[in-house]
This record gives sequence, C-alpha cells and structure tokens, in this order.
Amino acid sequence: MLVPGEPNISYICSRFYRAPELIFGAMEYTTAIDMWSVGCVMAELLLGQPLFPGESGVDQLVEIIKKLGTPTREEIRCMNPKYTEFKFPQIKAHPWHKIFNRKIPPEALDLVSRLLQYSPNLRCTAIEACAHPFFDDLRDPTACLPKGRALPPLFNFTAQELAGASPELRQRLIPEHART
Repeated sequence: MLVPGEPNISYICSRFYRAPELIFGAMEYTTAIDMWSVGCVMAELLLGQPLFPGESGVDQLVEIIKKLGTPTREEIRCMNPKYTEFKFPQIKAHPWHKIFNRKIPPEALDLVSRLLQYSPNLRCTAIEACAHPFFDDLRDPTACLPKGRALPPLFNFTAQELAGASPELRQRLIPEHART
C-alpha cells in the first residue's frame, strides 16, 4: 500500500515499463507509476514491440528521452528534486505520429500521450483513462463481443472507485444506458 510521506523502494517493476521517477531513484511515488506502465504496455500493443527497450537503468532513461525529449527542470523536479540541476543533453520530442503506424487511431495516440507524461501528477488516473474517448466504442449500447455475445458488466463501479471523480468525469465514464 502506498502511503503519502512514507518511503518506498525505487526498483519495483520490469525495466521497459518503469516510470522515469523510479529510474531517478524516487522513494516517494503514487499509483501514477502504474499509469506510466499502462502507457508502455498500450504502446507496445500498438507497436508490436517495447517503446522504451533500455538495457540498463541509464539506457532506459536515454530511450525515454529519445522519444519524449529532454524533460524540463519542472518535470525533473516532479520526478526527483535531487536531479533538478543535472544537465541533460537537449533532445527534441519525437512526434507520436512518426513513432506509430499511420493507421493507429488518434484517440489511441492521445491516450498513450496522456499516460506517458514525465510529471506523475500530469498523467491521467485509471478512472480518467477508462473515461477516455479511446474506449467510447465500449459505451455504445449496441456494443457486443464476437458472435453477438453480450459484454460483461463494464460500468458497475464501486463508490470507492468513483470517489474523487467529478460529475463530468462520471458522465463521460458511465454511458446513460448503464446509469442507475
């Protein structure tokens, strides 16, 4: 369980999916590290290969910078304030449309970009990701599984899962036909 203010370990997940703040050695982090990993997995599904295939922690950071560009001082501060004065080579971000196939839906690229933010507090949350337009097809009342089978219940969120979600977010998340 993540408790604000309590230190955690920084070596916590497989390298290709490790959030940059963990590479920077952050000992205080949130579930935003998991959202970074979700973005990496989604990108890998779209590409057919890992987006950031680093061979070491440092190489992993290089792979991230090659795609996202050099983080700003503020982004570095958000990841680990100890590195704010460190001088990184200035590399421009690589546009997503040049990384992914042209046939990838723009909604997919937008969701990946919202998940793969340097600043943990700028990454979308799990509930925000679920409400993203990329998943709008699942909110269609006529949506079904192959061979016409019904979808499982997708919108039966608990009060705890919806805690903190604004009314606007809830409205985007849960389609009218599924509201009680």
